[in-house]
Amino acid sequence: MKKIGMGLVGPGFVGAHHIDAVRRLGDVDVVAIAGSSRKSVDQKARAYKVERAYDDYRALIADPDIHVIHNTTPNHLHFPVIMAALAAGKHVISDKPLAVNADEGRQLHEAAVAAKVANVVTFNYRGNPLVQQARLMIAKGDAGDLSFVHGFYLQDWMTNPNVFSWRSDPTKGGVSSALGDIGSHWCDLAEHVSGLKIDSVLADLTTVIPVRYSSSASAEAFSKESSGERTPVQVGAEDLASVLLRFENGTRGSFSVGQVLPGHKNDVQLEINGRKLSLKWRQEEQNELWIGHQDKPNCVMMKDPSLVLPEVQPYVHLPGGHQEAWSDAFFNLIRDAYDWVRGGAAPDAKPALLPTFADGYRSTRLVEAMLKSHAAGGVWTKIQPA
Repeated sequence: MKKIGMGLVGPGFVGAHHIDAVRRLGDVDVVAIAGSSRKSVDQKARAYKVERAYDDYRALIADPDIHVIHNTTPNHLHFPVIMAALAAGKHVISDKPLAVNADEGRQLHEAAVAAKVANVVTFNYRGNPLVQQARLMIAKGDAGDLSFVHGFYLQDWMTNPNVFSWRSDPTKGGVSSALGDIGSHWCDLAEHVSGLKIDSVLADLTTVIPVRYSSSASAEAFSKESSGERTPVQVGAEDLASVLLRFENGTRGSFSVGQVLPGHKNDVQLEINGRKLSLKWRQEEQNELWIGHQDKPNCVMMKDPSLVLPEVQPYVHLPGGHQEAWSDAFFNLIRDAYDWVRGGAAPDAKPALLPTFADGYRSTRLVEAMLKSHAAGGVWTKIQPA
């Protein structure tokens, strides 16, 4: 089989995991990476063992050996990088959020459809086998009619005021921080698993740390704060938020997000309560699915290829008792993305797990509705139609 050429723009924290995932596929060559400067991209190329390095993303996109562009740049660069890749007819796998606002999200979605290429947003929690188990159980009716969808996504990497990331700079990260960065993940997970769409939101946002201290370099996500002389920076984007939800069929929901909460490293939880049973999945205990009953003992289903539904088995790589992790779920999404690429990227051939630019565009509309709700004093706000 002819190997597919992959190029990555933005070799930061998550870029390394994109490279790791595609190398696990066995039939994808990591051809090149592109970064913001010659010095930094050469450094990353040596670290990732990639032969070609560009200091201009346009040169990478023009490389004829590259068929798929992975975009892991800061948010403000998503639009120009992806538009250039689509104009060149390249398939695109983008980190989330797809864009810094809904208008850009719409343009990217429409351009991807017109280009007739594979277009994927890395809402990677979909790739966990027990997430797919829960989704299919709900789709089969095991949970009955749904009444409540709730949970949280909590982190602590921004607890120290000396951590100043590009995510706190509205010119690079957009006007939203926690909601755009991790709230987008939670909402996609909730809609994907429940099969329901959020209709309206009521949001309460706050900035726990309104002043951060920036050094000459921006800290990567989850890194220790950078050193050097510091300058105080006023931060307006939210680092903590709670949102009430109404789904299209009347089901209620709620979730909270925060990145300044000590002890919560990457704490994602989704619980869905139906009339027949409840399902709860937590990312930091991702090999377990809690199943709650009213008329018999609750139980915990362990990740095991012999126990999951047949449709879930391709996403389980190890026997029961052998723990799988974040990188394995990420690999599942990337594998489905390249299956779609190999199949010609026809819309009707897309694997059910895969989130596309349509989902990325929807996510930007959800976040904008939450920001609008809070700005209006905490009022119910409808999600704008596509």
